[in-house]
Amino acid sequence: MTSTPQQADASQSVLRHKPFRLFWLARVCSSIAFQMQGVAVGWQIYAITGSVFYLGLVGLAQFLPMFLLTLAVGHTADRYDRRRIAAFCQVFEGAALALLAAGSFGGWLGKEAILAIIFCAGALRAFEGPTMLALVPWLVPQTLIPRASAWSASANQTASIAGPALGGVLYAFGPTTVYGVAGILFFVASLLISGIRVSRAPAKREPVSVQSLFAGISFIKSRPEILGSISLDLFAVLLGGATALLPVYARDILRTGPWGLGLLRGAPAVGALAVSLFLARNPLRHKVGRTMFLSVFIFGAATVVFAVSTSFTLSMVALMVLGAADIVSVVIRASLVQIETPDEMRGRVSAVNSMFIGTSNQLGEFESGVTAALFGTVPAVVIGGVGTMIVVLVCTRLFPKLLEIDSLGH
Repeated sequence: MTSTPQQADASQSVLRHKPFRLFWLARVCSSIAFQMQGVAVGWQIYAITGSVFYLGLVGLAQFLPMFLLTLAVGHTADRYDRRRIAAFCQVFEGAALALLAAGSFGGWLGKEAILAIIFCAGALRAFEGPTMLALVPWLVPQTLIPRASAWSASANQTASIAGPALGGVLYAFGPTTVYGVAGILFFVASLLISGIRVSRAPAKREPVSVQSLFAGISFIKSRPEILGSISLDLFAVLLGGATALLPVYARDILRTGPWGLGLLRGAPAVGALAVSLFLARNPLRHKVGRTMFLSVFIFGAATVVFAVSTSFTLSMVALMVLGAADIVSVVIRASLVQIETPDEMRGRVSAVNSMFIGTSNQLGEFESGVTAALFGTVPAVVIGGVGTMIVVLVCTRLFPKLLEIDSLGH
């Protein structure tokens, strides 16, 4: 019989817990699939339209369902088995990619169809993401949550390296191949999640009400350190994200092909993976708040360097530094949210967290596309990087309690 996380030895590595190993592998598969999808959709829609504005619309198509469904997502994750929710979403995300593959193969996939399918896939990911986050504390003891958060981040970053590179290479055989392989990976992730076995008390299914729907927002507002960490990442990613414009940099500024785009998309993950693996074995113990603010400031500075670079090598280095800095704040925020939130509210709090952080990536892509259309690609990314550094300075004043946090769990 599988032991519960509470019965496990907290000194063990999180990877010794079979449920967490299955979760980690599922996260790798689904994240690789998502990253491959990003490469294929970005390159394909830019090839069809030649418009940076449409690259921004891809981000908007993924942002809107996450924004609109946040309250429903959180309530669902707190009322039903989180494993089943995640597995269900991954199956249908695979189906959406199968539809993209069929459309590409049949030659009927236009820009409108791509955006519509991405919108539907975004709705499924809106449920999958927060549910997966809220699932982590079921799999390991609470004392191992900071390590588990770092390992979870490493899964995402491993995929962020392999996914774009694999997507870029496979795109040489056409988008149908990329979408087909990514769809299979989503199905594999669903099987892995379905194999997780943990003993849990039945979920508390409180009556659906306006108060219960907004409970996650109310909880976050009552905890300045959580609100501050979420707000800091939200505005930093919103302003500093240049992901949507990487196809422009790859083709028009750095003069590379799909393989170059894949490497550029994977570069932030190289730095992030190295740091997340370090944090998985050496969790932050002191000056956590100050470390978070410093890491986001470095993220903004690296964005500016990337913006003005015309060297492929320098651009890769800047993106690696950017990713390394970003993952520090990601691990701190994820650990704070999971440790400070009671289990019966983790779904709703994780949903709000995902809306503000996860969707800021997509909304940031839309902002980057619009800004680039108005001011040009390089000025748009420079503005975003400088804006990120300004946000850090402002947040030190708005959230002094976050700045003063010394260690996680205290």
